[in-house]
Order: sequence, then C-alpha cells, then structure tokens
Amino acid sequence: MDGWQTQVVAASTTEVSAPWQLTVLLPAYNEQDAIRQVLAEIVEALSDEPLRYEILVVDDGSTDRTPELAEEFARSCWQCPVRVVRCLENRGAGAARKVGIRQARGDVVVMLDADGSYPAAAIPDLMRHFPGYDQVNGARTSEQGTLPWIRGPAKWLIRKLACYLTGHKIPDLNTGLKAFKRETMLDWLWVEPVGFSCVTTMTLAFLTNGYAVKYVPVDYRPRIGKSKFHPVKDTLSYLGTVLRMVLYFRPLKVFLPLAGLVIAAGVLKSVLSFLFTGSMQESDIVILVAGFMTCMFGLLAEVIVAHHRR
Repeated sequence: MDGWQTQVVAASTTEVSAPWQLTVLLPAYNEQDAIRQVLAEIVEALSDEPLRYEILVVDDGSTDRTPELAEEFARSCWQCPVRVVRCLENRGAGAARKVGIRQARGDVVVMLDADGSYPAAAIPDLMRHFPGYDQVNGARTSEQGTLPWIRGPAKWLIRKLACYLTGHKIPDLNTGLKAFKRETMLDWLWVEPVGFSCVTTMTLAFLTNGYAVKYVPVDYRPRIGKSKFHPVKDTLSYLGTVLRMVLYFRPLKVFLPLAGLVIAAGVLKSVLSFLFTGSMQESDIVILVAGFMTCMFGLLAEVIVAHHRR
C-alpha cells in the first residue's frame, strides 16, 4: 500500500454507524513517556464536542513500549474508537503520516505530535473553521524546541523565503498541529517526503495550489522525552522542501529572479567591456545567453506545471 508493511494491531470496540467527521492522527516514534498522556488529552478535549471522531495512532517502528501502551489505551477507551497501526520498520515522520491519512475514516484529519508539545485542547478551535477552509494550522506562539538559538533564526529565514515564494503570509511554516480535508490531501501525497519536512510540504502544497489556508495561534509546550530533531540535516531538509515545492508549483518565482540577475550581470559586464576594450567579449555573450536560457527554462517549467494542473 505505501511501500512497506503495516498492521492494525489494536482497536477499541466503540463504533458509530454514521459517517466519520474527524480522524485525530497521532504519528509516534519512541514516545512511551508521552503517548498515554497525549491520548487522554485528546479524548478529554473532544468529550463535549458534537463530533463523530476516531483516534488513529500510527507507530513508526518504535523500539520502546510506545505501541503497547497505545494498544492498552485503545482497549480501555470507551469514549471513541481508537486504532493503532504499526509500521514494521522505521521510515520517518512523513511516511507514518501518509499511512495514517490513507487509513483515516474522517472527512477532516487533525494531526498533532505524540510528544505532548501541542495542546489537544486546541483541536475544537481548528475544527470550527471547517468546511470554509481546506487547511487550518496551529501557529505556535513560542519556540520551545531544543537548540532555539539555531532553530529560531533558521526557521525565520526559511519562513520568509517561503512567504516570498508562495506570496502568502505564513506565521508558522512547520507546525505539527494541522487540520485538513482528507480528500484534498490525498491528491498531494505524492509530493510528501518521508522525513521531518512533511508538514512543511503539506502547507506549501495547499498554498501554492490555491486552497484556503488559515492559521490559529496555539500554545507550545516543551516536549516530553528526547527530541529527534537534527539541527543541520533537518534545517537543510526544510530549506530544500521550500525550494522543491515552489519548483513543483511556482517555478517562475525561482527562475525569473535568477534570470534577471544573470542578465543584469551580463549587461553590466558588457558595458564595462565596451568602456575598457571597445567591444563585447565572449564571456559577456555567454552570461547573457545563460540568463535568457534560465528564463526559457522557467517559462517551460511554468507551462508544464499549468498543463499538470489541468
């Protein structure tokens, strides 16, 4: 189904005959210290809401007791159906989310991290914006992650780049608290990477394709347990995701400014060549041609993207 094996290993017996409105998706990898608390918070947050919902835990090949603890909670939960899906090998946060989205039953999927950093109490606030919006994100009001002196500036620079390339104001580019229409997201799973930058890709896929996206401020808490964030590798992955997504959907945003810079450099060098030698040099022509070729590549990429949207 997703290129690797999965198992539904536990589910509560609570069933609802009417269509599901919401699936709360909880991807988890080695979160034994937080998983039960997060599941309990979700049930508590939605206990008074007039929603038909389920909880879906996708264990990404954990080596600790995360799946067993989730199964125990599933068997004891009477308020809502709880399913636990095991991926038989660790493939990454994005891979677990893709499995969960495909197996979700709800019209809307809400994702949050299983480390306790996002408050489940914010889920009803996100749900109130459907069906008017296609995606609603929880924008964190503070940075509580590890190495904030590295993560903060890097995230700010990448977010500003994403704002320019997409033409939208993005308060939080890589929030892990995200609600979206499942059927819409299914169309864009092909662009989802298997690693940490998957939530960034989900945001950019919706923004660059004209879907309605909203941000709701949410509190952010220190995670429970040890962070799996790699400051260099994951930061470069975020940056690569932004550039890759814009090349997929808004290529002229990259190629046109680049072509303009190369052409401007070629014109400037040609003027200097005339002033000092009285004629253009071969290098001037090479630079100008490179600039025009870059522009042509951008136009061709834009035509291909427009054709694909049809």
